[in-house]
Amino acid sequence: MRFGIHLMRGIPRLAVERNLPVFGTKYRAREIADTASICAWNPDMYGVDMRKPGAQAYYDSVFALYASWGVDLVKMDDMSRPYDAHAPEIEGAHAAIASTGRPIILSLSPGETPVARADHVRRFAQMWRISDDFWDEWPLLEAQFTRLENWNAHRVPGGWPDADMLPLGRLALGARDTKFTPDEQRTLMTLWSIARSPLIMGGDLRHLDRPTLDLLTNPEVIAVNQASYDNQPHFVEDGVRVWSARMPRSTDRYLALFNTDKTTKRVQIRLDMIGLKGQVEVRDLWARHDLAPASGILTQDVPSHGAALYRLTSG
Repeated sequence: MRFGIHLMRGIPRLAVERNLPVFGTKYRAREIADTASICAWNPDMYGVDMRKPGAQAYYDSVFALYASWGVDLVKMDDMSRPYDAHAPEIEGAHAAIASTGRPIILSLSPGETPVARADHVRRFAQMWRISDDFWDEWPLLEAQFTRLENWNAHRVPGGWPDADMLPLGRLALGARDTKFTPDEQRTLMTLWSIARSPLIMGGDLRHLDRPTLDLLTNPEVIAVNQASYDNQPHFVEDGVRVWSARMPRSTDRYLALFNTDKTTKRVQIRLDMIGLKGQVEVRDLWARHDLAPASGILTQDVPSHGAALYRLTSG
């Protein structure tokens, strides 16, 4: 188990109103606050002007406290948008974590983090949101394909583009179930897994039903998310999205097929496109059983808004 918390960017307005001291320094809150830097959806904080003496010491004190609690991950909100305006505080949070000596993961929220700032964000954070809040609407899910494709070249071990939570099961504080169909739910889990986005359950675990539990805990699908490499998208045809990946210490390949159209599509994939020749064994990771071998071409009927995920073993 790991211990994570949520943190808003900046310094509490109440601390600025009371002009409280910055821990361990001669400076006070009003001297480091940027009162023009205000979160658009949360009125509690002011930004921190990292050019001011005492500003880094403030963030150092915040993360030193969290390190003393044994925190392993901090999701820091109001950071990634607008990115350039908040970059000094991103760097300040990173420096503060480094000064604790504890390997705390820094996760930046919300998106959309600009792809043009990929080198910077990979240097100063371990996870970063690539979209605004993601909810259970098909257009939002379809849009994540392009975002994950655009970010694919910038994903590295320890640096993870974050497509946001999994809005599955019971949502809205227990008020309703997800609007995603079963096929769309499988698409969501397949895409997040093959693109290696962090898997963060967004539903109410107190109301977890068996189909949702099975969706979240399939070990063969989770293995794709946790351990695959050389993950990459391939263009086949309009309405079809295809990803492949390699397995560690194996010549096997993972293959994910997606149908974003409104009707079922018969998808055909030439196996040499992903480096496989001759006859291959085919394992359906969602069904967790082997299918008939394929030779040269793999053909699958994929339902509307649905997905398939395979492990392919060359003979």
